Amino acid sequence: MAFQATIDNDSVAALDTVCFRGRVVIVDSDEGVEAACDELQRARVIGFDTETRPSFRAGVSYKVALLQLSTADTCYLIRLNLVRLSNRLLKILGSRQILKVGADVAGDIRALHQLRHFRADGFVDLQHEAIRWGIEEKSLRKLSAIVLGLRVSKAQRLSNWEARQLTEQQVDYAATDAWVCIRILEELQRVEPQTAGELTIISSQDDSSAAHKSSVEAEKRPHHRKWHLRGAKRAEDNGRSKGATHPQTRRFIKGGVQNRGRNQDRDKQEIVKI
Repeated sequence: MAFQATIDNDSVAALDTVCFRGRVVIVDSDEGVEAACDELQRARVIGFDTETRPSFRAGVSYKVALLQLSTADTCYLIRLNLVRLSNRLLKILGSRQILKVGADVAGDIRALHQLRHFRADGFVDLQHEAIRWGIEEKSLRKLSAIVLGLRVSKAQRLSNWEARQLTEQQVDYAATDAWVCIRILEELQRVEPQTAGELTIISSQDDSSAAHKSSVEAEKRPHHRKWHLRGAKRAEDNGRSKGATHPQTRRFIKGGVQNRGRNQDRDKQEIVKI
């Protein structure tokens, strides 16, 4: 099996949409950040993204308003316009033992550096990794279309991420953007790449917003030389009770996430605020 190199917008638009149906936690307090970090620090692989309020006036810009960090079954939406980018969050963002998977992660890191300088590490960029499978597209929307055969909606991209309360549509959009990164990397690794190699880890120095890349193998840590998401996911699952399940992953495999209406299966997605 080989992935197609490119896909046109019309073909993407014809695909069914994908939407995260796991637990979504909206974090807008310091106590909520602590609780989120308690869970996230136990993960091995996290989907990563950020959102910023758009500006429609020349010379006006805004800082990052939302940080999305998603495990296989829970996505944390951390409202950085309301809470500080805490030391515990920075520890997760700087840990090579916790892989953070996203698209254009260097841009997200630069945006976070506008809030606080820190050393980022352990990031994987799908834009870079997809090249090894012969994929030329860069956007998350088209990567999802090629790899998963599903469309990521971008309808909320230019919405107000500093609003007093996020809408249901914004929550769906933000959670899906982070979570689907895990699914794309997992699906890529089910297929033999056209070019052999290891995952490239992206890191940055705390005094610079420019990300630089270093090979996992160059770190000479044998237990980190080959990162396969399925293995990492199993390691995460082993820390859970035997009765624990990932309902949204199960539905994805069965195709159940496809072609859902706005309110369909809403009761299957738990949204909490801490």
